[in-house]
Amino acid sequence: MTTPSPTVAPAKRRRGVLDLIEFIGNKLPDPAIIFMIGAALVIALSAFGAAQGWSVEELRPVVRVDDAGQRSMILEKTGTILRPVSLMSADGVYWMISTMVSNFINFPPLGIVLVGMLGIGVAERTGMIEASLKAMMLVTPLKLLTPMMVFLGVLSSLGSDAGYIILPPLAAALYKSVGRSPLAGIAAVFAGVSGGFSANFFPSGGDVVMAGLTNVGAHIIDPGYNVVATANIFFMSASVFLLTFVGWAVTAWFVEPRLANRTPEEGGPSPAQKVDLSAEGLSGAEKRGLLLAFLAIVVTLGIGAACIFAPGWPLYGKVPGGALARWPQGVVPLVFFAFLAPGVAYGVATGTVKKGANVIHLMVESMKAMGPIIVLAFFAAQFIGYFNHSNIGRMMAMAGGEALASAEMPQELLILVFVALSAFFNLFIGSMSAKYAILAPIFVPMFMLVGISPEMTQMSYRIGDSVTNIITPLNSYMVIILVVMQRFAPKGGMGTMIAMMLPYTVCFLLAWSAMIIIWLEFGWDLGIGGPLQYVPSEAISAPAAP
Repeated sequence: MTTPSPTVAPAKRRRGVLDLIEFIGNKLPDPAIIFMIGAALVIALSAFGAAQGWSVEELRPVVRVDDAGQRSMILEKTGTILRPVSLMSADGVYWMISTMVSNFINFPPLGIVLVGMLGIGVAERTGMIEASLKAMMLVTPLKLLTPMMVFLGVLSSLGSDAGYIILPPLAAALYKSVGRSPLAGIAAVFAGVSGGFSANFFPSGGDVVMAGLTNVGAHIIDPGYNVVATANIFFMSASVFLLTFVGWAVTAWFVEPRLANRTPEEGGPSPAQKVDLSAEGLSGAEKRGLLLAFLAIVVTLGIGAACIFAPGWPLYGKVPGGALARWPQGVVPLVFFAFLAPGVAYGVATGTVKKGANVIHLMVESMKAMGPIIVLAFFAAQFIGYFNHSNIGRMMAMAGGEALASAEMPQELLILVFVALSAFFNLFIGSMSAKYAILAPIFVPMFMLVGISPEMTQMSYRIGDSVTNIITPLNSYMVIILVVMQRFAPKGGMGTMIAMMLPYTVCFLLAWSAMIIIWLEFGWDLGIGGPLQYVPSEAISAPAAP
């Protein structure tokens, strides 16, 4: 008779850092609810501060010119004392009720992103962006397969979530067809799509949203300041090449060698085989559509360039009666037409668009997809409105700016700290706009007081916001990537994915941070209308010191 083995209780699994991040992140509420909680905290803080008699003396940045003609910026106390405005008083509650609608309607990013996404949505829903990505992928030489995966992944941010859905299965199939690990293809393209989300050659919906939120913070210090959607485009364009080469190196030196030791059932390489990609290829109609779309975008960009640079054309010169240039006011409409025209042209060629009503239908579908952003914008608008009206945001910016100026920390260190802070917060709050709507009203004006431009603060945030996308379990698209991965590695899970992507996060963070510091040292503009340093407008500049 065999003696039964004693029952052994399963060992309690130790939680690692990534498990802890997943646990904490899953406990966070929806971003809209986070803004509701934030608004409640601002209300309570404003009442408490008013009761306690909090006060901060207002500062203003002032330009001075020495005898040698050198300009410098100092902080000058204006003599104005800022105090909290209680939102719990009768007047405060009345203000919240009476401005609820206007807060929402006047929320800067809302109208801008809706207009921009009308055009981008048409290009996406006619299939133009998807076909463009396929075409570039399927004609890539085998020796350049990895850099092209990363490159296409980075550029796919123009097509919203198209890159997450289209590129991973194509990359896996291509790698498998040449005897390489399909997981390496998935990793390379996911690194570009998500880890390099902010980089691109063209302004996207993200640029539009970020510019609007940055303006909210900038106007706390300088109401006349205007951040445009092209403010980071030079740095973003250069970043495409940086991330492509870094992603290529990480895949070749770290990811693929690690996967090479796995069996085909574990996602490792298998003997080269011909994989039928005909279902993923381009039809004759798609090829004709891309040709027509290319012609349409050339014409559209040509007209846009003429509007900006040709004397007498609508966007040339200055605003009537003012010193501001006209062209920044046309950036969002130009983005709208730059995607709408080729999108419609592609749709006509492929049969997706047969009449004007089809275009309107595609725009309606685009707006349906914007529903979550509209809801989020409503609560974010109230939070920012309360933050500004209560004076809490302005007081925090003044106190923080004075502390930074007194500490005399180098700008390079401030930028690196903000990049790291943004990367850390991204592990817990996935939404790019939700995090920035919280951080921008504090850090943009605070950094302006020590001479860092709003455009530089915005760019620093976007670096941190991108690099940890590929390792946070809270990335909603992680599930899509996992499903594709498990087709080739059925036993692979979240741990497999995070371990595979962590080298990209570390290397992207280091390389991108080094790049922005080098950019600052050379003094190059970040984009069209994107200076590195903040210089007060003439309206708030002081005369030269005697």
